[in-house]
Amino acid sequence: MVDLSFYRGKRVFVTGHTGFKGSWLVKILSMCGASVTGYALDPPTDPNLFGLCGAERGITSIKGDVRDLAPLRAAFDAARPEIVFHLAAQPIVRESYKDPVYTYETNVMGTVNLLECCRLSPSVKSVLNVTTDKVYLNAENREHAFCEDEPLDGYDPYSNSKSCSELVTHSYIKSFFSGSGCAVSTARAGNVIGGGDFAADRIIPDCVRAACVGGKIAVRNPLSTRPYQHVLEPLFMYLEIARRQYEDGAFAGYYNVGPDECDCVTTGELADMFCKYWGGGLSRTGAEGGGPHEAAYLRLDNSKIKRVFGWKPLLHIDDAVKLTVQWTKAFLSDPASVPAETEKEIEFYVKRANLG
Repeated sequence: MVDLSFYRGKRVFVTGHTGFKGSWLVKILSMCGASVTGYALDPPTDPNLFGLCGAERGITSIKGDVRDLAPLRAAFDAARPEIVFHLAAQPIVRESYKDPVYTYETNVMGTVNLLECCRLSPSVKSVLNVTTDKVYLNAENREHAFCEDEPLDGYDPYSNSKSCSELVTHSYIKSFFSGSGCAVSTARAGNVIGGGDFAADRIIPDCVRAACVGGKIAVRNPLSTRPYQHVLEPLFMYLEIARRQYEDGAFAGYYNVGPDECDCVTTGELADMFCKYWGGGLSRTGAEGGGPHEAAYLRLDNSKIKRVFGWKPLLHIDDAVKLTVQWTKAFLSDPASVPAETEKEIEFYVKRANLG
């Protein structure tokens, strides 16, 4: 059951709101009547979902860098948020190899700065730091799904910086938030797909780009297994975690937000699904090879959120791919249709959730 009425009139602060997940999140929050302040750099791609779906309408959108504490604090204090979602990040593994300093500054010190704003604010009651499925020490055991109590030690600069972001959050909870009336959690989500992702070095955007030019999809690591899920799955879980811990601090914790095992597929299988639903004879090539290290196998154990929140994934991987293709074709046919298509997919998810 999804109850978005809780957010009506709530003051919500979202970092990274101009990114892919952030744009979907503020769109949902706007639709349910929240008072949203977003804090982020300009959208990271052109085109971008933030501009296309009209996410800026009805919110206060502030351009800023989470690495700079003073302006972040000023925007935060002006917003007086009750609920905080921290999504701002440098989110690309391969980019983190090119610029590790920027990645660590953004993903680690950005978290420190955001939590410092929360620590010094009397209005905040619920905080969710969104990290990644890649925070764990990964021996690439194909039989293993990571649980929340396992060691954190991401390999590459992106993954490791998110491990550090988790540890920073744990320290702030123990040092400052215990018994404070402000509940703080982290959410470790799987690989998200969905309409409006135009980033480089991600499989679905690569599929879209190939489809648009009539070329073959070059799949870099076709045998790599990932916990792929539609972007709306983790976003609605984030909203549920933030709501429940707002109402009862006992719900604060560290949560994996991933699909069931049956929906953890290889990158090659995901690309094949995209070709199937796109049609028109689209196909893919094999491995390109090369490039820096990326984990070949990754799966999350989602039993904790099922047990604690009664949650279950609502979209199988083929549903996620179909929705992604549907959104993308709407965009290519008429960019002006994107706001309506985005809202339609959100409403579809809510309806499915409330049907049980």
